[in-house]
Amino acid sequence: MLMASGACGSTEMDAIIPDAGQTPVEHAKALLQVSHVAREFAHPPGNPQVVLDDIDFSVAEDEIVGLLGRSGCGKSTMLRIVAGLLSPSRGQVLYRGQPIGEPTKGIAMVFQTFALFPWLTVLENVQAGLDAQQVPEQEARQRALAAIDLIGLNGFENAYPRELSGGMRQRVGFARALVVDPELLLMDEPFSALDVLTAETLRSDLVGLWSERKLGIRGILLVTHNIEEAVFLCDRILVMSSNPGHIDAAVVVALPHPRDRLATEFRAVVDDIYARMTAGPAPAHGETTARPTSSLGTWLPIISAGRMAGLAETLAGSPFDGNAELSALAARLQLDAGGLLRVAEVTQTLGFAELRDGTLHLTAAGRALAAAGIGQRNRLFGEHLLRSVPLAAHIRRVLQDRPGHQAPRSRFLDELEDHLSTRDAEHTLTAVINWGRYAGIFSYDHKLQLFNLSERYDNAG
Repeated sequence: MLMASGACGSTEMDAIIPDAGQTPVEHAKALLQVSHVAREFAHPPGNPQVVLDDIDFSVAEDEIVGLLGRSGCGKSTMLRIVAGLLSPSRGQVLYRGQPIGEPTKGIAMVFQTFALFPWLTVLENVQAGLDAQQVPEQEARQRALAAIDLIGLNGFENAYPRELSGGMRQRVGFARALVVDPELLLMDEPFSALDVLTAETLRSDLVGLWSERKLGIRGILLVTHNIEEAVFLCDRILVMSSNPGHIDAAVVVALPHPRDRLATEFRAVVDDIYARMTAGPAPAHGETTARPTSSLGTWLPIISAGRMAGLAETLAGSPFDGNAELSALAARLQLDAGGLLRVAEVTQTLGFAELRDGTLHLTAAGRALAAAGIGQRNRLFGEHLLRSVPLAAHIRRVLQDRPGHQAPRSRFLDELEDHLSTRDAEHTLTAVINWGRYAGIFSYDHKLQLFNLSERYDNAG
């Protein structure tokens, strides 16, 4: 196992710097400087989609910086620009004062998915990057073995990925990144594919190695949607918002490592960030609250209707009676902060709840959903789905207008790809398929990849 001990940092309370991504650190030399970066995608032609706009921040030496935001805010796109895998449409990214235009020596990345070569052993996977750099065989082997030992996989050098657990495979991913001796380590939600306990162990081990200066890296840039993870790991957290992606605030976490999740100071930082991420726009004139709007090209997470109904039932019951702070609700449901926030956001999009200042409030429709029987619940969900999610209404309208009341999946996927990446378009369409089938507003044949109009919704009730 990796060592998870060690302490560093100040004991003073966190400082909050609103509307700023840049927090200069006196006497610190910047590893990374991001200046006025924007990124657009030309879909459809002539009407570019702005994913990132005017992003400014730096990563100093001996600093862990987190990019924290809701799904779809562009944080992973920003990380790929820093990695040299994408070019900014405007602005500049400098590493050690030099522009980044391609993958750069000194910067390594750990991905969300393990991305290991299944036909190679652990040792061969870790050594692959050194082989690509034409490092002499003996040196490459020694460096790979040292990295494997560092991340706690000594004895598994000859194992294949299929023999390893998810946590062990991600450790291989860390070793593969560390073996090239980077100064700046980029991490794209590296713990999100792991179970809760495994992720917690790996985070603690990473903090221990960082605190004890055993990693050899000088800075870390972490992308995450998990608030508690960001507070546990980072010295500074950049809170991002969407449409287009931009930095709303920089939060300095001046708590010593290792951090206690149950400590009052830790919970205070978490609650503050919850409030910032759920503040939302101001209500329009004459409205009591501002509902988030959705368009045909809005990215949607795959959250089951049952989870949304379960959230409504929990929120409606004791001790919450329709209103709960997200941190208290996360503890009750045993969900991490990021997981709960995704469910809460979709529940809000459908009009069953409202997110305000870190608190989730059931609407009248949400209380009705919680109290409804199965048939009533399905119909109520369908009404809100058609009203709140333009893609669902669009699919049903197309099916109604076609003589055979059928349409292939590709018909809608092509439209989504005018606004989203292929992966995000697939993700969004899958989410709406699941919701539409639950509500009975259309049916879907997975084998034929074909939509059919369903009369169950029209005949219900």
